[in-house]
Amino acid sequence: MDDQHGPAVLDIYRLGIASGNATFETEPPTWESFTATRMPEHRWVAVDRAGAVLGWIACSAVSDRCVYAGVVEHSVYVHPDAGGRGVGRGLLQALIASTERAGIWTIQSGVFPENTVSLHLHASCGFRTVGTRQRIGRQHGIWRDVTLIERRSPAVT
Repeated sequence: MDDQHGPAVLDIYRLGIASGNATFETEPPTWESFTATRMPEHRWVAVDRAGAVLGWIACSAVSDRCVYAGVVEHSVYVHPDAGGRGVGRGLLQALIASTERAGIWTIQSGVFPENTVSLHLHASCGFRTVGTRQRIGRQHGIWRDVTLIERRSPAVT
C-alpha cells in the first residue's frame, strides 16, 4: 500500500463506516493521518487485474512499551462488490506472513459481534475470541459491544 492507493483505500474505509458494523469512526481520516498511524511494512492492498483496489489491511503498534513490541492491532476492509472472493483471506495471510517475518507474535482486533462475516474470516485464519467488551462505546447514541480477537503466532516464540 502506498500513496497511489490512498483515495481507493479511504473510499473503501468510507463504505465500511457507512455499513454501521465496521468501526466506531464516523469519517475516514486524511491520508496523511492514516499513513502516520499505520506501520508501513505491514500495510497491504488487494488489486484486480486492472489495478483497482478491492480491499486493504493495515496495523498499528498497540503500545510503545518494549514488552508489547510484538503486538499489533489490525483492520481489514473489503469493498462490498469484492466480498466472497477471498480478498479478506488473502489480505490476512499477507499480514500474518509479514508480521511473523518481523517477529510480531500477536495480531489483535476488536470486531462488532454483528459483523459475523469478519468474525468467521478471522476464525478461519487462526484468530480466537478473547472475550467481549460490553457497552464499550456509543455509535450514533447506541451502546455497542466489541468482540476482542487475536492470533498468536505459532512461528514466533
